[in-house]
Amino acid sequence: MKPGIHPEYRPVVFRDRAAGFAFLTRSTATSDRTVEWEDGNTYPVIDVEISSASHPFYTGTQRVLDTAGRVERFERRYGRDRSGR
Repeated sequence: MKPGIHPEYRPVVFRDRAAGFAFLTRSTATSDRTVEWEDGNTYPVIDVEISSASHPFYTGTQRVLDTAGRVERFERRYGRDRSGR
């Protein structure tokens, strides 16, 4: 890597405020706010809207959409007959 052109890569805490979940990883993201982590060290903290702890796909609360029912309702509403015309 060329020296002096890349951002600093350091430990950062990402915190999902909605789920009360945080994890420590390495990143180039910056923040003025800090948090004391479980190991006693202070790290920059970045608050995120959604993470694997709160995303419906990962938590198993994902809703299944009834696309077939929607198509039938559309066809009833706008008068498509069974012959395909």
